Amino acid sequence: MAITPPDLTVFETLESEVRSYCRAWPTVFDRARGSRVTDEDGHRYLDFFVGAGSLNYGHNNPVLKRALIDYIERDGLTHGLDMSTVAKRAFLQTFQEVVLGPRELPYKVMFPGPTGTNAVEAALKLARKVKGRTPVVSFTNAFHGMTLGSLAVTGNAFKRAGGGVPLVHTTPMPFDRYLDDGAPDFRWFERMLTDGGSGLDHPAAVIVETVQGEGGVNVARPEWLRELAGLCVRHDMLLIVDDIQMGCGRTGGFFSFEAAGIVPDIVTLSKSISGYGLPMALTLFKRELDVWSPGEHNGTFRGNNPAFVTATAALRAYWADGQLEKQTLARGEQIEQALAAICADHSAAGARHRGRGMVRGLEFADRGRATAVCRRAFALGLLTETSGPDSEVVKLMPALTIGADELDEGLRTLANAVRDTA
Repeated sequence: MAITPPDLTVFETLESEVRSYCRAWPTVFDRARGSRVTDEDGHRYLDFFVGAGSLNYGHNNPVLKRALIDYIERDGLTHGLDMSTVAKRAFLQTFQEVVLGPRELPYKVMFPGPTGTNAVEAALKLARKVKGRTPVVSFTNAFHGMTLGSLAVTGNAFKRAGGGVPLVHTTPMPFDRYLDDGAPDFRWFERMLTDGGSGLDHPAAVIVETVQGEGGVNVARPEWLRELAGLCVRHDMLLIVDDIQMGCGRTGGFFSFEAAGIVPDIVTLSKSISGYGLPMALTLFKRELDVWSPGEHNGTFRGNNPAFVTATAALRAYWADGQLEKQTLARGEQIEQALAAICADHSAAGARHRGRGMVRGLEFADRGRATAVCRRAFALGLLTETSGPDSEVVKLMPALTIGADELDEGLRTLANAVRDTA
C-alpha cells in the first residue's frame, strides 16, 4: 500500500525559502512527549535534536507542564517587560539557591531578551562599555547568533555572508587544536597582544564556547580553557563564555565551564534555561561589571513570565541534587561506546567521533556522508541534525531525561543509518 505524502503545500507556497529543518524532515509534526515526536499521520520519531538543545528535559515534560498550566489557569501575568513579578522573584531566588550559590558564582542576572543572540549582544555591549575598548576576539568555527553583533563573532562564512554588511571590530583566533601543529596554546594570540607591530588593537573581551556545537562539536580541553582564562587576566580582557547550547546540563554540570575550574566574567544562557522551549535568555556577569544605566539595554519580551515558571520548576526538579549530572555523564558514556563501535565498523570510511556529556558528533572522511546519514535516520524514525562548516558532522543531542532503553534504540537506529549509507 502506497504511503500518502504529507500535504506541504502551504509551507512551500507561503512560507519563506529561508526555512531549513523542515527540508530535512518532510512531514507535518503534531504531538510530542518526552523523547518522542509524532506527525499528523501517526508516525513516531525518536528525537535526538530536542529543539537544537532547547528541550533538555524533553517535550512537554509533565513536571514543567503542570507548573505552567497551574500558572496560566490562575491568570498569572504573562507579559511583564522588566517589572517585578511573583514568577520572576521565584526564578531569581531559585537560581541563586540552586545554581549560583552552591557554585559560589558571583553573578548578577540580566534578562536581555528572549533569545540567545540577545544575550550575546548584551554581553558584547557590556564588555565594551566596561573596558572602554571596541575589539573582541572570537574563535574559528564559533557560532554566537544571527544578529549583527553576534554574527561578527561567528566563524561560519555562509552565515556571515547573510549579514549583508561588513562585520567589524572582531578578530578570530584558532580554537583549541584548530592548527593541530603541536605549537604551544595561545602562542600566536599572546604574541599579537604583546607586539606593538601586530596590528591587533587591545581587545575588550574574548568570547568562546567550551564545545562548539554548530561548529562541528569541537571540544576545548580544560587546560586550554584555563590558559585562556589566564591570558585574559594577564592582558586585561573580559572572558565571555557562551553557554547557550552547552549550558543547563548538556555536558554534565549545569555550566559547561565547571569542569575546567574557571569563573568567566560574563556568561550567556538561553535555549534550555526555560526548560520547556519557551523563549528566555540570561546574561550573567560579575557584580563589579554591572555598570548599566536604567533602560540602557532593553527589550519588549525580556519578561516572559511563563518561561520563569517553567525554569523555576526545572531547577527545583532536576538541579536540587546531583542526580541529573550523574545520569548525564552515564548516558554520555553510553553514547560514546556506541559511537566508538560505529567508528570501528566503518574505519575504512574515516569515521571518528567526539564530544562531551550528551552532545556528540560523528564525522566521516566523505564530507557529504553526514547529510546522507541524517536523511536515512529520519526515514528510520530518528531525528538528528548536521553541524560543522560543511555540514560534515552528525550531531547528537538527546534529551538529558531520556531513558537508557530509548537512548540505546536511537543509537542502534543511527548505526543502521550509517550502515545503509555505506
